[in-house]
Amino acid sequence: MQPEERSDGPARPEESGAPAAIRAALLDRTGLVRGMASGRRRGLEPPSYLRVEVRYVDLKGRRHLQITEFDERQAHTRNVADADVEKAVDELLELAYGSWHVETTSETLRLRYTKKGKELLHREQSDRQQETAHDRVKRRVLDPAAPFLIELGISDHQGRVKPSRQAKYKQIEEFCKLLAPALDEAISAGRIETGRPLQVVDLGCGNAYLTLAAYHLLSAAGRDVRMTGIDHNPAARKRNTRVVEALGWQDHLRFVDATIQAAELDVRPDVVLALHACDTATDDALARAVGWEAPLVLAAPCCHHDIQKQLKSVTPPAPYALMTRYGIVRERFADVLTDSLRAAVLRQVGYRVEVVQFVDSQHTPRNLLLRAARTGAKPTPDLEAEYRSLVTEWQVTPRLAQLLLPPAEHSAGAEVVS
Repeated sequence: MQPEERSDGPARPEESGAPAAIRAALLDRTGLVRGMASGRRRGLEPPSYLRVEVRYVDLKGRRHLQITEFDERQAHTRNVADADVEKAVDELLELAYGSWHVETTSETLRLRYTKKGKELLHREQSDRQQETAHDRVKRRVLDPAAPFLIELGISDHQGRVKPSRQAKYKQIEEFCKLLAPALDEAISAGRIETGRPLQVVDLGCGNAYLTLAAYHLLSAAGRDVRMTGIDHNPAARKRNTRVVEALGWQDHLRFVDATIQAAELDVRPDVVLALHACDTATDDALARAVGWEAPLVLAAPCCHHDIQKQLKSVTPPAPYALMTRYGIVRERFADVLTDSLRAAVLRQVGYRVEVVQFVDSQHTPRNLLLRAARTGAKPTPDLEAEYRSLVTEWQVTPRLAQLLLPPAEHSAGAEVVS
């Protein structure tokens, strides 16, 4: 192994001893600030949880390793003490997570596994404080006192979220909670280049809540961000531009007058966002992201009228007639079917896809998120057969398939719906 190199510049990968370095950092009871694992390794059984976070906390005079594991709906936390800590860390490292991001008081370590299972470890110097209080104040991704939230009218001038805007605040904060680790994973995996500005585009940005939140989140983390909001509504663009100028962000954040289908960018985006684009506008956004070969895509669909309309005129496969007999049931089933088919299409064009709940339904009923990372992997015959079987059985033609797949793959046995 070559002598370890550290600098304040771009980190260089180490190709051996990587898990041992991560293990040592996780076991450092006085130096670990936070560790996070996410993604999954190719060819191995995926972990039971989407991601896991660890840190040390002090409970009743003893230091414990706090392990928080996240599924699609909630976080599960446990505290491990004394001799069991080493065993718990080893068990976590045995799980097939695709990347580890570990922060200590002196450095940041990023471990990723390549498609062939090779280990690459990046190190960067850092200077952080360890926080071990168990009953610490809840750390928010978006500070309610952030100037952009005040400008948007979500928070008052005392930096408190207005009672009437709690749901909107929660919605964009939870979206950003998923954006941050997904971006870290994409960078660790080498899908997004470092050493240059991060290019982010928000398609159908509307009133730009997400656009501004994402820019604030990423730039506050020290990233050099270039943000573009795409929308065809002149009133919204005028309002958004006024907010950006009031915040002094106009050099790095712009709004472009265009439809999603017609949007053109000067450079390929690293991240494409789409929050609640209506009906097939979500398909248009996903198709543009694929066309740009965007490494990371996060899209929260809105209404799903297209497949709903198609289901009204089909004979359901036996024994599923009850799924479309009642209007409300048909509507909810169409939501699930639409997003399942979107995920299947994205997988066929080289993306790894997760469908997660990003906020509780009490804040918005449209609370699913499609998180897609470009891998370039070719679809397997089983994946293609599974997709063809589903569209044939239900006699539907997904809009995203029309945009991305060859005509023969739009549907199997169903007439293409324009």
